[in-house]
Amino acid sequence: MSQSIVIGLSAVIVAIRDGEAMVLTVRPRDAAGRASELAGLPFGPFDPQAHRTFELALRAFVTQQTRFELGYVEQLYTFGDRGREAPVANMGPDAAAARVVSVGYLALTPAAVETHAPDTEWSSWSRFFPYEDWRGGRPRVLAVLETALRRWACASRGAEAANRLARARLAFALDDAPWNEERVLERYELLYEAGLAPEAARDRGESCGAVSEELAAAVGEPMISDHRRILATALQRLRGKLKYRPVVFELMPEAFTLSALQRAVEAISGVPLHKQNFRRALERTALVEGLGRLDADTGGRPAELFRFRREMLSARPVSGLSLPLLRD
Repeated sequence: MSQSIVIGLSAVIVAIRDGEAMVLTVRPRDAAGRASELAGLPFGPFDPQAHRTFELALRAFVTQQTRFELGYVEQLYTFGDRGREAPVANMGPDAAAARVVSVGYLALTPAAVETHAPDTEWSSWSRFFPYEDWRGGRPRVLAVLETALRRWACASRGAEAANRLARARLAFALDDAPWNEERVLERYELLYEAGLAPEAARDRGESCGAVSEELAAAVGEPMISDHRRILATALQRLRGKLKYRPVVFELMPEAFTLSALQRAVEAISGVPLHKQNFRRALERTALVEGLGRLDADTGGRPAELFRFRREMLSARPVSGLSLPLLRD
């Protein structure tokens, strides 16, 4: 007997607030009207009769769910693993027995505006991936994850044990291996494979078992369905695009200081940048222009305000910022 397919749409909506990368999350309700204990991403079904395109459908249901209107949007990936969706009210009655395929989108906005919609809030990325923030140096939670990952590797034998350990070293920068900020999805999927991500036991229909508060905090908060995997995919995509496209300006207001721009890049990349190198790189791109006025709300000496020269995008090819060369 063939299984019906329901197409869903998921949105990773990113903004910068007070120098932190934020994502808009929801707590969907089930058929009985009970809100989920776990956060999720805004998502809903695609109705081919009512929606002319995926993107129009996405914009419509995001506004309906969160009262937030999307600006910059790009398609991210298609997620279709078996058993990936727990039935919720906004996917309709057919979703419970169907194979749900979700098309993920990445949306960027210059302000984390409070939507005042029920069951909706802006959440810091570090809630879900605390090990991804290296702005203050190597995160302490990595020591906890290292112990757990080495235990997982040693639970196997021979070549498999060596393979597991090698993958953990590369993904989580163990044994002095360099940190690669773009391996976000690889790190999450390794935690999932090792059974450290709570979603792994849930998806297998098993109890999570006793987990220390320290390990739970190091792994990060779980999300509904595979939404943390979608979020990891979005963060990886965005970190990669910083290096070859000026996407960070989609997260900035019309007027901004160079310090605020640097903090935004650091919040997304998760690594600290050298101030002078960052500013020299900006000068080479010719993507910003001084406005001739100062921002007095910096908490210190007034700083000059700049704007993004969007017209440069049509004038010539424009690259992003080479983060390895800018690191502090």
